[in-house]
Amino acid sequence: MPASETRHPVASSPTPPATVTSMVVGVTHAQTCLVLGARLRVLREAGFQVTVVSSPGELLDSTAAKEGVESIAIPIRRGIAPIADLWSLVRLWWLLCKIKPDMIEFSTPKAGLLGTLAGRLCGVPVRVYMLRGLKLETSTGLKRRILLMAERLACACAHVVLCNSKSLRAKALALGIAPAGKLHLLGEGSSNGVDMELFSPGPSDIRGRLGLGHEAYVVGFVGRLTRDKGLPELIQAFDSILKAEPETHLLLVGWFDAAEDALDGKMRARIEGHPQIHCTGFVEDTAPYYRAMDLMVLPTWREGFPNVVLEAAATGIPVITTESTGSRDSVVPEVTGLLIPPGYPEAICEAVLRLLRNPERRLQMGLAARAWVLQNFIDERVLGLTAAYYKSLLKTATEGEPGSTSR
Repeated sequence: MPASETRHPVASSPTPPATVTSMVVGVTHAQTCLVLGARLRVLREAGFQVTVVSSPGELLDSTAAKEGVESIAIPIRRGIAPIADLWSLVRLWWLLCKIKPDMIEFSTPKAGLLGTLAGRLCGVPVRVYMLRGLKLETSTGLKRRILLMAERLACACAHVVLCNSKSLRAKALALGIAPAGKLHLLGEGSSNGVDMELFSPGPSDIRGRLGLGHEAYVVGFVGRLTRDKGLPELIQAFDSILKAEPETHLLLVGWFDAAEDALDGKMRARIEGHPQIHCTGFVEDTAPYYRAMDLMVLPTWREGFPNVVLEAAATGIPVITTESTGSRDSVVPEVTGLLIPPGYPEAICEAVLRLLRNPERRLQMGLAARAWVLQNFIDERVLGLTAAYYKSLLKTATEGEPGSTSR
């Protein structure tokens, strides 16, 4: 085993049955393990012997331990780094040759490329590329062309490309990333669905902890604090919102991510120094924070299918998000929330004020939002579809090409 690869076996995981199917699930960065927990657990309970792979990080180890699966850390860069990428590819190839999994599922751009390529080189019987979004949508020039080629190569190395939303599948098809027969969507989309018991309406002590009264308006945001999530536009819009409604507070539930789209120092200082912007940093349990909000805003430029919108909806609050790929699938316009064009602070301000000044409409939208999520995105249903679909791919792999069973 390469010296830089770290393996963490599960000390107390039960002995798998004789018919167990070996599966590797891989992502680029350990922070993505935040959205993998339920998926790993359901796959394990469905009879898969799961190994999760990502760059080293506490979230990799803690998620694997919590869900009863094995974790293996292999450094993978998020940005373009040819030499480091080649070395990561070698490590992934070596790992897959050693484990000999029946199936792999890789997602996020870099792990998707390197993992599916390593899987093809090793001859893994069933290779799935989980398309969670398209980073190239906010890139230009040479970088965009490189990212487009990388997506096409990842899809070419996979038997199946599982898209996270309807609009993401349509975008991938329009860009020629893969043929229609390889791009698939399960149900209404989403990679995880929502735990309706955890994310439910109810009391919260967050306002009290922040020193906010019940009469104050709280506009929320949940996610990485980056440019691609629309933070600069949200902060600019908030200045205008305050002029109209001075008792409004902005609750940012997330962390300053050191990614390529990181906020600059000036914007970060502006956020941290504002008396009515409350920035939590990383939060493991976001449910109480949703309950403290009057509404949530996700002014994103690109998504696959935003989990945070479904979580907010399940909690019974309306969401304002953009017409960008992926995000537009997460709201029923004028029913569960509002859709606005990305990149327009004025649109954010107008939409927020419309809802803040109409509590009855907020209540109706919140009720409709939870009902919509309950109908389409319960986690057991979404992940059950995934487990059943993967079993069908494995069954077909013994008879022919895995992609031939996809719908």
